[in-house]
Amino acid sequence: WRRIGFPEYMLVNDMIMCANFLAEEEDKLPEEKYIIEGTAAADEADQDFVLVMNEQLARNEYPAALFEAHRAADHTSLCAQNCTPEIWEQYKDTVSTGKAKWTLARAVNTGLRYPSSFVGCHAGDLESYDDFKDFFYPVIQGYHKGFDIKTTKHVTDMDPNKIETELSDSAHSKIISTRIRVARNLKMFPLNPGGDKAQRIAITEMMAKVYAELEGDFAGDFFLHTTMSDEQRQGLIDDHFLFRGKDAMQAASGYHEHWPHGRGIFHNKQKTFVNWINEGDHLRIISMEMGGDVKGVFTRLAEGASLITEGVKKVTGEETAFMSHPIFGMITCCPSNIGTGMRGSVHILVPKLIAKIGFAAIDKMCRERNCQARGSSGEHSAVVDRIDVSNWRRIGFPEYMLVNDMIMCANFLAEEEDKLPDEPAEPAP
Repeated sequence: WRRIGFPEYMLVNDMIMCANFLAEEEDKLPEEKYIIEGTAAADEADQDFVLVMNEQLARNEYPAALFEAHRAADHTSLCAQNCTPEIWEQYKDTVSTGKAKWTLARAVNTGLRYPSSFVGCHAGDLESYDDFKDFFYPVIQGYHKGFDIKTTKHVTDMDPNKIETELSDSAHSKIISTRIRVARNLKMFPLNPGGDKAQRIAITEMMAKVYAELEGDFAGDFFLHTTMSDEQRQGLIDDHFLFRGKDAMQAASGYHEHWPHGRGIFHNKQKTFVNWINEGDHLRIISMEMGGDVKGVFTRLAEGASLITEGVKKVTGEETAFMSHPIFGMITCCPSNIGTGMRGSVHILVPKLIAKIGFAAIDKMCRERNCQARGSSGEHSAVVDRIDVSNWRRIGFPEYMLVNDMIMCANFLAEEEDKLPDEPAEPAP
């Protein structure tokens, strides 16, 4: 800007100093790929789907005041408990060695923005769990009570012949439906919080080839969210198959980025074998049917999961289809699901027990038997005449043992229901 009274070299020096200053100011600002919490762009975004970052995390700064407030609250997420100033200092400049190039700032965004979350952190790739092990390992230990990282290794075993407990006649008569699912993530891609639009679409394209090869009872149809017709969409809604994303806590991790691209649903002709593609994890492999044939549902799940595994290996030429860890077993985006990635559930009619002792007491009895109870239509739903009973443990025990947990709990609840007297009939007017 100056022209006179100073030698030329000093004017060049002015320019260099100004360029250095501007570059420094630019580096302080978050990258444009993030929408920042509290901005007009964030206010306009649908935060049930779009990734919105905390401003300090986007600048890779430790949000000390917020985390301190979270730790002082009545409820503290596992994320806030374990993302201490010391852990932040240890990992603030670490980038995961996997495909996502994950950072601690991205990992903890959900827990910081939504302090009511129980876990509040997510991995971007398989390597994240070890690259940030002093953060993730305590989170895993804190969630999966009884699993000792130092002494225990998870073993995957989906052999239905190893289930020791039979469903009682009473429990069988009270079960309305059975549903067992496992989460799986493809080894050749990053986890979805660390993935982009192209990778999500590539997963659907690859899985379309896998589904095209399925035969017999597993043959079926694959629908993409972006191309399904209105009639197909309504049919999937009527069958309760259509997932819709729409979860702000998950969106803060990057789960629902680029919605609805790269999302799809596969089901067999009988509608008893269903796959969700890129709902959260890459695959949710689901076996389901009306009634109480728990072993039959688990057998179909085991067979279907095996076919999917072999299909992925055939299409990709890879020796391993899914992410797994030598200690934790099957890897998922959220630490709460690692191990089996399995949730097996039955909807069981126990109206007298609900009326007598209430849902909270039933859930307590289920927890004592390594299971949990949910409302009549799933988590956070109302309790009417039935409850959803599922395995609570996820890691440290093979899948067949978790199904056995569920059967034993269903038998117990049916027995408790049978002990109660029937309500007296209303007198005729």
